[in-house]
Amino acid sequence: MDARPLHENVFCCFHFLPATENMSVLKTMDTRIGKYAPDFELPGIDSQVHHLRRYLEKFRAVGVISMCNRCSYVGLYIEKLKKLQAELGKDGFTLIGVNGNIAQNDPNESFDSMKAFAREYQLNFPYLWDSTQDVTRSFGATKTPTAFLIDKDGVIRYRGQVDGNAQNQDTAEKSYLKNAVTSLFKGEEIDVTQTEALGSSLVWRN
Repeated sequence: MDARPLHENVFCCFHFLPATENMSVLKTMDTRIGKYAPDFELPGIDSQVHHLRRYLEKFRAVGVISMCNRCSYVGLYIEKLKKLQAELGKDGFTLIGVNGNIAQNDPNESFDSMKAFAREYQLNFPYLWDSTQDVTRSFGATKTPTAFLIDKDGVIRYRGQVDGNAQNQDTAEKSYLKNAVTSLFKGEEIDVTQTEALGSSLVWRN
């Protein structure tokens, strides 16, 4: 690789994660509950390339959050996401933020703006740039924020809202993502596996 800054060498590649090499590779988009998540390699604001498979080798579960810089709903959830990371990180869970919003006509969504956003909000989890939007499309995200819970085998176990009330900090009964992670770690059935994502619509390339 040449010496240009990372964001000038942005790439992404992905394939669907099988649990074993004998399982067929999934070719469908908009990955559903119980299906394998699309593996990916994406650049992060830390100047490193992040590979989902490596996270699944290290953590018991991964929460991929489709997010961006300008979305007011994301702004409402940032502190909740940081708190979730702090509470569950010690148990073998990690969040990964993925920005798949197009940046060409909105400088607020540029890679440099992502770095500024992370500094402003002091993010405690990785923030990755999906410049081609391929990973975002493969997950089937259409709004920000949208949460995807992936177990250690690479299977999506929950997708949808982070919780049921962006402006209320006390939403234990509707803490969908947190409750899903807790149930997963206890080996229990996840009560709510899917909710309708609420937020800002992603802007797509023509």
